[in-house]
Amino acid sequence: MARLRVPVGEDAERWVTRVGCRRVLFIVHNVTSATRLLDVLPLFHSDVRVQLFATCTGSSPFLAGVPELLAQAGLPVLPWEQAKETEFDLAVAASYGGELGLIRGKLTILSHGMGYNKRLATSGHRTPDTGHRTPDTGHRTPVFGLAPDWLLEDGRPLATATVLSHPEQLERLRSACPEAVPTAVLAGDPCYDRILAALPQRNRFRRALGVGPGRRLIVVSSTWAPRSLFGGAGTGGAGEPGADDLLPWLLSRLATELPVDEYRTAAVLHPNIWYGHGPGQIRAWLDNARRAGLEAIPPLDGWRQALIAADCVLGDHSSVTYYAASIGIPVLLGAFPQEDLDPLSPVAALGRTAPRLLRRGSLRAQIDRAITSHNPGRCKELAEQTSSSPGESAALLRRLFYGLMGIPEPEGHAALLDPLPLPPYIPARVTAPIRVLVRQISTDPPELALVRYAAVGDEPDPSEDPAERVDTAHTVVDEETRETGRLRVADVVVQRAAGDDPRLGPAAAWTSEALDRYPYCGLVAYVDGPDRCVVRTREGDLARLSAVADPEGRPDLCDPAVYASAFYAWVAGGRSLAPATPVITVRTGTTAHRVAVEPLSPFTP
Repeated sequence: MARLRVPVGEDAERWVTRVGCRRVLFIVHNVTSATRLLDVLPLFHSDVRVQLFATCTGSSPFLAGVPELLAQAGLPVLPWEQAKETEFDLAVAASYGGELGLIRGKLTILSHGMGYNKRLATSGHRTPDTGHRTPDTGHRTPVFGLAPDWLLEDGRPLATATVLSHPEQLERLRSACPEAVPTAVLAGDPCYDRILAALPQRNRFRRALGVGPGRRLIVVSSTWAPRSLFGGAGTGGAGEPGADDLLPWLLSRLATELPVDEYRTAAVLHPNIWYGHGPGQIRAWLDNARRAGLEAIPPLDGWRQALIAADCVLGDHSSVTYYAASIGIPVLLGAFPQEDLDPLSPVAALGRTAPRLLRRGSLRAQIDRAITSHNPGRCKELAEQTSSSPGESAALLRRLFYGLMGIPEPEGHAALLDPLPLPPYIPARVTAPIRVLVRQISTDPPELALVRYAAVGDEPDPSEDPAERVDTAHTVVDEETRETGRLRVADVVVQRAAGDDPRLGPAAAWTSEALDRYPYCGLVAYVDGPDRCVVRTREGDLARLSAVADPEGRPDLCDPAVYASAFYAWVAGGRSLAPATPVITVRTGTTAHRVAVEPLSPFTP
């Protein structure tokens, strides 16, 4: 990386426009720590007295994604060597590691998770992330995030200010590293505060993920490292997945056991998983589950919104799992290595009380039981341990930062964090074949109940489940499926595109061509909106199926392919199409969807 010449550097005073600004340096170790720094970036907004910079220590093994993130932030980026040579009024980091002791400025260190909880192993005295250590003693000493190995350099505190979110952390600091106690500042948790501020947006976040009434959002959350849920090495493993590896079973059950219209699934994985193994590899590992509708939430944007929207989190000893529990979301622990945590930490306490996810038995039953048996009172205790100043971190941190810089806080505007943005609309799309089980409820008026399961790999056909009362069953295949051979034997083929897509549409043309292309198919459906589709039967009948909006005018978030399946079941049962107009009722789980049937051609008698 080239050295900067402006706004700092050799002869910088010749080129800058605003002179005399206080200099603030954001020190990034990896994408994980950068997310916390981005949380507090708005605290300096609108202050023309302050010039912000960023740098990367280069000390973390997880450097992928950092250049793109820094470019997105738009701050001047200093090479680490230049950053060490430059005078700053304030430096802010969200992780230890690298040569932080060489920074010329007052150093503030934030936690990049929910406090300091994890046990780390060092051999001799090790400066985290640098790879340099004093002569090896031949044994590994377990330490925690508040231990001297992290906080001290040459016996003195590394940071001018060590930000803590709760007094319980101060008590652990006093016990573990009394030398650093004078640097401790209680200033809340900005990440948690952004979550709290967005809680009223829960329903909007749910709709953004296509979760309507009667549907449950299940979020799989994992931190990194071998003994995490995604790592799969188990609590007593030797670093390799084996008999304790729950992940393959979990991904398989998520894909095939949960009815796709009653459950929405999403994965929130630690950035070190994404960038350590590579986004392409993560998507490949999740492929079956993704084809069955699982949404892999990007590591930077949207994970907090997914957490707020969730009905249940399947997690591990990560901060994300604890955040979920603290805002009242039921959790099931798929991995929880207690020996990797400070036993006095709140996260360790969660592991001693939360239910465990077990490989034996039904995944769906365990999820439903966790939701129905959830104790809201426990959430209050967890929330109280998350931050001693909920909603106040912006004010507390800005006061700290400006005090260290030696200038008064800006007048005329309060210290504020950015609100969590509303994510784009991302409905589930199942490209694996779907097995549809149909139960006729009534013929007058027409009403059917549908249960749909993704058919992935060699999993058993759910229609063979004796617990399901089934009148008929059929298979639906998305035209963009990878399993193209299944299109030849599908009962219903579905395409999703805009009505005016020149490659496929209009709907009438595609449906006619599709019936010719798939001669054994009984019905084809062109989904051209979030709550509507056009269908054509083998007999040539063409109809528009549209969800009847709720009393507030909101569109139905049910997959329109469900309407097509209900229409097909009605036709395949030998019934006349006329009674299906003007409205047919389709049930998925406990939700009734009223679907308007509009003939686009005269129905065949």
